[in-house]
Amino acid sequence: MTSITPEEHLAWILDRIGRLPAESLPIAEAAGRTLAEPVFARHPLPLWDNSAMDGYALRSEDVAAAGDENPVPLTVVGEVRAGAATMPRIAAGEAVRIMTGAPIPDGADAVVALERTASEHGPSQWADESVLVHEAALSGRNIRLQGEDVLSAAQVAAEGEELSALRVAALVAAGIERVSVSRSPRVAVIATGAELRRAGEPLAHGQIPESNTSLIAGLLRDASMQPVSVEHCSDDADTLSSILAARSRIADVIVTTGGIGPGVSDVTRIALEGHPDVKPVHVAIRPARPQSAGRLRSGAFVFALPGNPVSAAVSFELFIRPALLAVQGRERIHRLRIPATAASDWPGVKGRLQVLPVTVRDDGGALLCAPAVNPRGVSHAVGGQGSANGFALVGPERGDVRSGETVPVVLVGAQ
Repeated sequence: MTSITPEEHLAWILDRIGRLPAESLPIAEAAGRTLAEPVFARHPLPLWDNSAMDGYALRSEDVAAAGDENPVPLTVVGEVRAGAATMPRIAAGEAVRIMTGAPIPDGADAVVALERTASEHGPSQWADESVLVHEAALSGRNIRLQGEDVLSAAQVAAEGEELSALRVAALVAAGIERVSVSRSPRVAVIATGAELRRAGEPLAHGQIPESNTSLIAGLLRDASMQPVSVEHCSDDADTLSSILAARSRIADVIVTTGGIGPGVSDVTRIALEGHPDVKPVHVAIRPARPQSAGRLRSGAFVFALPGNPVSAAVSFELFIRPALLAVQGRERIHRLRIPATAASDWPGVKGRLQVLPVTVRDDGGALLCAPAVNPRGVSHAVGGQGSANGFALVGPERGDVRSGETVPVVLVGAQ
């Protein structure tokens, strides 16, 4: 079987996986989802001119000559707090105590910080009747102007953006109550392997704990997607075929691990042979060279991954995560790749993209990376992978990596 590049395999997937429909959700329920249409502010931000700090709202012309040597006295005629609906009007020679975020009263055009004033109670103390202002203030000083952040009807989010916590907060502030978002993919997870046992089950010789369902389900949750089913299937092709058909009725995408090799007991390969739109390939990567993907006869899109845990994690990062973001219309489907310095030598492999789990740390402002697993035996190293917070991507033309060289890294679990 001829190898294809990772880019070719992903392009083939993206060309066939399609796009999910949109639905309307309250903004409070839409975190992590992808916007299906642009969003426009219902009102300006700020909604009105307001104070940037605690102090006194006043007329700038009244304090034009103020300074430490010649403080200007003003009569205090009231107070305005955040949320105030009514407020006094300021005339010549007057000031109003004002709190951060409070509306600017009529007649005032500047705010002087409390720390630059004195009162009958002492420096930087709130005045009851008269305040001494120790600094001049130009018009607009310490005032947040209406609409200086966002104008009314301005676009505040674009189609294809993820609704992160910061974005949700911005939309709520702009008066948005509901948003149109792409439906979240419904994903079923199936691990195959007669040797696999659930966590806590006794292990006979040759048996191992089944961790791939925890891995794939966890990676889905990290990407703001909840699996609709998670299960283990024994090494029986007919049973797996039945499960695939049943899960197609509840899932848009099915992810399987294990059983895609050429062996007589590789049940996933056998079960998928009757699905002409499912394509087995060899991808020029290490680990995770064997891959299979495509549309089942029953309708769901399937990703059949290798069973070794690191291979499964690499497959998810390179192919499944981008595809699941693409079906939601996500504007950006790839993580940022950043340069890091290799903290040690490690052997590479020419002719294939090496995707190596690494630990990335900050070394005085520079990022250092080191293998989290033995580079000579990557695919099965589930224990070492647990400490990884990134993947180093070593191009097929490069080969070995030397300490001090720069390598591109994708951060996946940085703290």
